[in-house]
Amino acid sequence: MPPEITNLTREIIALWRRFDWLPEWAVIALVLLVFVGGGWLTHKIAFAILRRVVKNRDVFWRGLVERARLKLRVLIIIIGVGIGVTVSPMDPGPSADIRDILVFLFILTLGWLASGALDMWTVMHLKRFNIATEDNLVARKHLTQTRILQRVAKVILFIVTVGLALMTISGFRQWGVSLLASAGVVGIIAGLALQPILTNMVAGIQIALTQPIRIDDAVIVEGEWGNVEEITSTYVVVKIWDWRRLVLPLSYFITTPFQNWTRENARLIGSAFFYVDYEAPIDRLRAAFEDIVKGSKLWDGDVQVMQVTDITERVLQVRVLASARNAAIAFDLRCEIREKLMAFMRDQCPEALPRDRIEWPQGEGDARVSPPAPTAPARSPGPA
Repeated sequence: MPPEITNLTREIIALWRRFDWLPEWAVIALVLLVFVGGGWLTHKIAFAILRRVVKNRDVFWRGLVERARLKLRVLIIIIGVGIGVTVSPMDPGPSADIRDILVFLFILTLGWLASGALDMWTVMHLKRFNIATEDNLVARKHLTQTRILQRVAKVILFIVTVGLALMTISGFRQWGVSLLASAGVVGIIAGLALQPILTNMVAGIQIALTQPIRIDDAVIVEGEWGNVEEITSTYVVVKIWDWRRLVLPLSYFITTPFQNWTRENARLIGSAFFYVDYEAPIDRLRAAFEDIVKGSKLWDGDVQVMQVTDITERVLQVRVLASARNAAIAFDLRCEIREKLMAFMRDQCPEALPRDRIEWPQGEGDARVSPPAPTAPARSPGPA
């Protein structure tokens, strides 16, 4: 043993002998109180210094220091308690057990601190993008990637932190090794039990990288139209148009076909169908349709088309197309076109409305049954 440590041990023993008139538990409590108080004071001083250092730095570092305030206090107090237990007149056995527990808590607190730093980085990264804008494709892309990867990183951080913490306890060291290496009986059982969760986590990574869906995408899933409201590490929440929520596992969007109306951009072409009579003046209807679309605030000024797409045994099928900035506006534009074009046909072009026709064959229309000739009233019998 180095002479410096030997001299320090002798000085500590000599110091404790001065308090031989106090019970041992009181001396231990006094030592712990002194070191905990010292740790609290150290935290105050260190935090004040950190605040001054990051005062003129960017928002990330200032926010990180504020978020780490409680976590740093816990770390410093754990260190103070560990030093106090080491130098106190406590028996070696209980002292070693307490130090093992403190190391376990220290590692967990470090993981807690890293998780807070990850959350702060996520907040600062997402502040650069505004999802409330009209053209929010880039914002939705980064929001989706960041949220999914944040949750996956937190799960990995939790596994690593708990595994390292368990390795510090002799009775649970094998559990920690199995958790970190995903090996052994515990790892196999956990892997089988968590297979759906792990499948969804892998699907989450695929979605974050390839992005078949993003936050606020307009999608049709299970026959329902809605917007992607939330993407977690295991499931996706779709807000249906009538405010219901459809919850689907992440793997659904990797293995099942679905419609994404805003995959590349938010713009969309809306369609509406009309059924008109054979004698309907298509040119007048097309001119009325163009006037309706050009006068609408919902139209984006790009696509406007009217075409006869089918002929049935009774009517003509007319399809109109008009583009809008996003799916919600396209839906409103389609409704407006239907209402105004139908009103135009009703008020100004009634010949366009569907009619039923009955045609009499030649010669049969004139064949009518004449009513019987009126007969003279019968006379009462009289004298001849």
